[in-house]
Amino acid sequence: MARKPVAVDQMVKLIVGAGQATPGKVGQALGSKGVKGMDFCKEFNARTAHFITDVPIPARVTVRPDRSFSFELRTPTTSYLLMNAAGVKERKGKVRGALEPGKETIGEVSLKHVYEIAKIKQTESRLSGLSLEGL
Repeated sequence: MARKPVAVDQMVKLIVGAGQATPGKVGQALGSKGVKGMDFCKEFNARTAHFITDVPIPARVTVRPDRSFSFELRTPTTSYLLMNAAGVKERKGKVRGALEPGKETIGEVSLKHVYEIAKIKQTESRLSGLSLEGL
C-alpha cells in the first residue's frame, strides 16, 4: 500500500519593498504554495507602513498544509544599509555598486555608520545573542 506523504510546513523567503507588496510581485512565489497573494500583500503592507517606502524588507513566510500562512519580518538588508550610509547615487533608476569592483570607489562608510548598522541588525531576534563586535 502506498503511504500518504506527511504534510509539513513550507518556507518561502521574499525580499519586498516596504509598503510595495503587490500580487504581481509575490504571487508567483506564494501562489505555487496555495496562498492567496492579496491576503499576504494587505498584511505585509500594513505591517511595513511605518518603514520608508522602497526599503527592501526580507520576509520569511511559513505556509501550513491547510494553506494558511504566517510571516516574520526582518531588518532591512545589510547591502541596502551600507549603500545608504555610503551615499551611493541611483544609476538607471536603481542603487547599484561599482561597475569595476577593486578599481572604482563609490563611497565611504565611517566606523560610526558601521556601529549604527550593527545596532539595527542586533534588534533581530536571531542575532540578539551576538555582541556588536561579532556582528
